[in-house]
Amino acid sequence: NGFILKEGRFRLDIRYKFFTVRVVRRWHRLPREAADDPSLGVFQ
Repeated sequence: NGFILKEGRFRLDIRYKFFTVRVVRRWHRLPREAADDPSLGVFQ
């Protein structure tokens, strides 16, 4: 999709529990139509 998020590297395992870290890979796998859609209807 057109919105690329940066995936950081961390030394501690506790960082992987944060929401933003867990969501990055899933966000990149979304099709462009789903990421660019202005409504939340696509996700429901």
